[in-house]
Amino acid sequence: MKFIDLFAGIGGFRLALGNLSAKCVFSSEWNKFAAQTYLANFGDQVAGDIRQINPLTIPDHDILCGGFPCQPFSIAGVSKKNALGHKHGFEDQHQGNLFFEIVKIIQAKRPKILFLENVKNLKSHDSGNTWKVIENSLTECNYYVFSQIIDAKYYIPQHRERIFIIGFDKKIFPDIHFSFPTNPKQRLYELNQIIENSAPETYTLTDKLWEYLFQRKISQAKKGNGFGYGLINPNIDEYTRTLSARYYKDGSEILIEQLNKNPRRLTPRECARLQGFPDDFKIVVSDTQAYRQFGNSVAVPVISAIYKQILKTVYEYQLCILL
Repeated sequence: MKFIDLFAGIGGFRLALGNLSAKCVFSSEWNKFAAQTYLANFGDQVAGDIRQINPLTIPDHDILCGGFPCQPFSIAGVSKKNALGHKHGFEDQHQGNLFFEIVKIIQAKRPKILFLENVKNLKSHDSGNTWKVIENSLTECNYYVFSQIIDAKYYIPQHRERIFIIGFDKKIFPDIHFSFPTNPKQRLYELNQIIENSAPETYTLTDKLWEYLFQRKISQAKKGNGFGYGLINPNIDEYTRTLSARYYKDGSEILIEQLNKNPRRLTPRECARLQGFPDDFKIVVSDTQAYRQFGNSVAVPVISAIYKQILKTVYEYQLCILL
């Protein structure tokens, strides 16, 4: 299988599919820091802003992969834009319209299979209208569309719900059905296997920051809100909260208990492990950028499981035709 890696980030899709013998023939990512990490790990200089690329110049491919930008569709993103009086969803002229860049490529290159990822709020956004536009757009391109929300906590020790969208070209697969993988009975590894027993002091919260987070949680609890830091003990807790791109700010969603001292943030390497990246994955940027990159990434083992299911589906479909 040949695939393209759109909105590639640091290569979560590429790592998963590449480990299963698929070949990447094109990558696109606009963020220069993510591009640095991508280059260091895969040896490829990514193409830049997808809006500046002529779809006809993209190599032929079997699978189009892309975790198109979450911000216009996410719960947090919508709340922030509402507060600022900004548009969101497809009315967001900067990011919402990037989905249609995918549509342009689909129309120009006709990949056999689509493999897309987004935040779980995608279907409920704007009373379901956003999802209708996406589903109708793909259907009008003559693709069967299958979707499901999957929580990565069944694969890795992190609660991370994302929607995955799989499309099959109806001309290539006239009558195909796809079922997403069932949740495995056991994770690939547990939390205490990826968290270090100790970390440099720079990751321990200062007294001032810890006091602020502590008081903020008390204040939110009085208001009946569940907002506030998330404190975990790797030897007791099964999984963490969702790692987000904002983790670099204070690390409050995932803090590690420490004996006789303030809690600490995850290190970038622990964040990488939490997303399913191997320890030989190179981190070549600052901690701030690394936190953003891993927080924005897909959970690699989930992508692997879905891709295996895609391969299984195609194999069984072709076998039925032969028989």
